[in-house]
Amino acid sequence: MKTLVILPAYNEAENIDKLIPRLLEQDVEILFVEDASEDGTAEKIKQWMPSSNRINLIQRPAKLGLGTAYIAGFKWALQRDYQYIFEMDADLSHDPGDIPRFIKKCEEGYDVIIGSRYTRGTISVVGWDFRRLILSKFANKYAITILGLGFLTDVTSGYRCYRRKVLENLDLDSIRSNGYAFQIEMVYRAYKKSFKIAEIPIIFYERNSGSSKMTKKIIREAAIMVWRLRFGK
Repeated sequence: MKTLVILPAYNEAENIDKLIPRLLEQDVEILFVEDASEDGTAEKIKQWMPSSNRINLIQRPAKLGLGTAYIAGFKWALQRDYQYIFEMDADLSHDPGDIPRFIKKCEEGYDVIIGSRYTRGTISVVGWDFRRLILSKFANKYAITILGLGFLTDVTSGYRCYRRKVLENLDLDSIRSNGYAFQIEMVYRAYKKSFKIAEIPIIFYERNSGSSKMTKKIIREAAIMVWRLRFGK
């Protein structure tokens, strides 16, 4: 099955030279969605593009947010013949070596596969302090409880794979959320459409280059958005 990995990229120049070779080891094509980075991220990506026709780039004129970056990537994928469409961070937090495990789970009949940091009661995170761990665990428990997604453990994870038919059946133009909220909204909408959702365990590695995109605004958006989803708004 033809597979695309979508990677929003804002100020990730330090990671590109490490990330692309690891992705090219997998049987996938790559799409970076780059938001006018100030550190030369787009130029780094363009330096790699002549070496492989599997590397693609969408450049946007400003920092427009994670959610809109993925929506742009999803639409790009649906205009082509990709059957498995991945979300992945560009900061080396997610291991490209896990991609075959996601695909294997899709081949078992699941439609959305989430890479979970919290399966079987464990915490598989490297490099976070206690406060960040508690925040992430609480955010997941909060969203899962309100939205009735008790069969999942990590609805905020940004490492996941969708079958093409999931994205074809969601109204992508109606999705306005970003950050954590975007990840929660996508899985909830897929759940409401009765798609089969599963998790596989992953290890999440805190970025060692660049800076985190987490903000208080992103946290507030997620906290409010789950209630809007719960009451159909």
